[in-house]
Amino acid sequence: MKLTDKQKKSQELLQKIINKAWENTEFKEELIANPIAAIEKATGERVRLPEGKTLVVKDQTNESTIYINIPAEPKMEDMELNEEQLETIAGGGSIWPISIPTLPTDPDQDGY
Repeated sequence: MKLTDKQKKSQELLQKIINKAWENTEFKEELIANPIAAIEKATGERVRLPEGKTLVVKDQTNESTIYINIPAEPKMEDMELNEEQLETIAGGGSIWPISIPTLPTDPDQDGY
């Protein structure tokens, strides 16, 4: 699935914020405590969330912990599908971008 220019800009901004949090502990703490103010201060851009939405930032930098983020279940009434997505679904495919981490089952197994 191709990203729109708006989605690309959003991804780039998110990566800049993450990089800054990795490099600057003070910024990371501010980002966790007050994400909108921290992002606006760092980027100079106003953050506008959809009505009724909040922004939560969690520190997941502890490498000895495996984190699982459970997103809201997608609702079909909120989606507009393009031709490529409609063809994928018609062919029995899935359009949901799901990334599942590989969890080790053997304590001697490398990985985590």
